[in-house]
Amino acid sequence: MEQREVVRWLEEMRIEHRDLDAVIDHLIDTGHEDHMRVQRLKKRKLKLKDSIARLESQLIPDLDA
Repeated sequence: MEQREVVRWLEEMRIEHRDLDAVIDHLIDTGHEDHMRVQRLKKRKLKLKDSIARLESQLIPDLDA
């Protein structure tokens, strides 16, 4: 995967992560009763965070190279 592609994916995932954060906060603040939905959104947000970290590590040049 080219660096430009990785950067584009990272930006899209960061936007989705922020959007999920806002939705989760809103659902919690308004006392949303579907706790399973909130849990699924939190799980998706965590997976995105892991994917973001993985892609960010691809952008760091190998020190051993």
